[in-house]
Amino acid sequence: MFKSIDAVLFDLDGTLIDSAPDLGAAADKMRTDRGLASLPLSDYRPLAGAGARGMIGMAFGLTPEDDGFDVLREEFFANYEACMSERTYAFDGVAELIARIDLAGLKWGVVTNKLTRFTVPLTRRMPLFGTAQTIVSGDTMPHAKPHPAPLLEAARQLRVPPGRCVYVGDDERDIVAGRAAGMSTVAAAYGYLGPLVDTRGWNADATIVSPASLLNLLKMA
Repeated sequence: MFKSIDAVLFDLDGTLIDSAPDLGAAADKMRTDRGLASLPLSDYRPLAGAGARGMIGMAFGLTPEDDGFDVLREEFFANYEACMSERTYAFDGVAELIARIDLAGLKWGVVTNKLTRFTVPLTRRMPLFGTAQTIVSGDTMPHAKPHPAPLLEAARQLRVPPGRCVYVGDDERDIVAGRAAGMSTVAAAYGYLGPLVDTRGWNADATIVSPASLLNLLKMA
């Protein structure tokens, strides 16, 4: 259990919300627009946490180093912008978790690598984020995670020392960033990870298998 915690910070995709259906749909439209066969969501889901890189990689087998990737990325962004709140929802238990955090008087917010052009409209459309006191996007600071700068900026905005913050994320880079920022870290072993990912090598302070599990660590169960 964590002691002397004043704020809880979360990654967004794969931690608080399941945006894989909309991310996958944006990439799959690129395939079908070119006469290629549609791929099932199950193909896209494990790579949803990697954003455009993961979706385009699955749809076309390309990497950011390949010619034409930048053009495809902009097409993907446009597709995603048009559908990003159609199928996205909070994971089971997240609304209750946030309600308990609010009730306990803890501050909370989001630190994501998702770009501001998506983060702001998406979180504004979801009532879940109405009580968030900070939302730091992937382009808010000069460096994105795994650099600690976005997390330190969130702590600054909350006026909470980093050492009194917990950061929860579903990717190893979240834990790397949290540790570098001097925060307690929690690996979210649900969402997109799948059964083959072993979070023990991430060196997080704790691992949770559901959003509700965080309540025990925060002594709110």
